[in-house]
Amino acid sequence: MIDVRLKTDQELVALSLKDDKYFEFIIERYEQKLSRYVLRIYSLCKESVEDVLQEVFIKLYQNLNDFDDQYSFSSWIYRITHNVLISHLRKMDQKHVLVSIDNDDSARKLVDSLPADVDLEEEFERKDLVVNLEKALGKIPDKYREVLVLYYFEEKSYKEISDILRRSLGSVSVLMNRAKAKLKTELMSFNQ
Repeated sequence: MIDVRLKTDQELVALSLKDDKYFEFIIERYEQKLSRYVLRIYSLCKESVEDVLQEVFIKLYQNLNDFDDQYSFSSWIYRITHNVLISHLRKMDQKHVLVSIDNDDSARKLVDSLPADVDLEEEFERKDLVVNLEKALGKIPDKYREVLVLYYFEEKSYKEISDILRRSLGSVSVLMNRAKAKLKTELMSFNQ
């Protein structure tokens, strides 16, 4: 019996193309990661997250033959999730964005990366920092929130973010700098 836990994503794709039963292992490998990603971008209800993921895995299955191994499989599946999520949110006509942060270390890493003319951790008590960060992330435009979430919470490299968002590395860098500035402005507005 093949131990699929030891297989790379590309090997799992190849196995899935030969035998559908291996596709469930792709789902198993990515379901929780993608669920967290969706919740970090938009704090949707459980049913909406399940709807998004179901559509992601259907699209993935339908397009598995089109996987281009020039990209990492992880970047490709995040790209599909990004597209499905945008489509889902358009249908919902979502006006207010809620963001869920489930990792204090990632939150602190993000706050520490912001331009440092003020120590934000001193400005907010530790507990308030995550709450205010969630609020601030919810107020900045989607394109900025997404690069911050991908980098700080999903731990994607600039190259992977570039592949997921289909933007140049330079564009990702500019987006990241603008995102940090917008996030800092929002965080500082809570303290005025």
